[in-house]
Amino acid sequence: MNIDRVNSELKRQIALIIDNNEIKDPRLSGIVSVTGVETAKDLGSAAVYISVLNGDIKEVLTALKSASGYIRNLLKNRITVRNMPELRFAADNSIEYGLKMDRLIKDVIKDDNDRGLS
Repeated sequence: MNIDRVNSELKRQIALIIDNNEIKDPRLSGIVSVTGVETAKDLGSAAVYISVLNGDIKEVLTALKSASGYIRNLLKNRITVRNMPELRFAADNSIEYGLKMDRLIKDVIKDDNDRGLS
């Protein structure tokens, strides 16, 4: 299995684990999305990027980090790879950044319209 397929399958399976509430942790509140996975070529580790809507990203990351061994064991039964990588969870701020940029652009357009510059 090539790295792109491993990344895709890890992303899909981790999302299913989270969505199906297979991790019983109250800190996993809100809508938790797996936005991407980057696996090292040697399959030693995988960075799993998480986005949270209506929840505390720090709490969610703490919960996922503490459950990473459990998640990894679940994955071993679902994905066939030489080595199941160690999972490292990190916040994906790209959605938040995109929303911020969208607000800034709208503010500039509104300013221009208010001044009659459009």
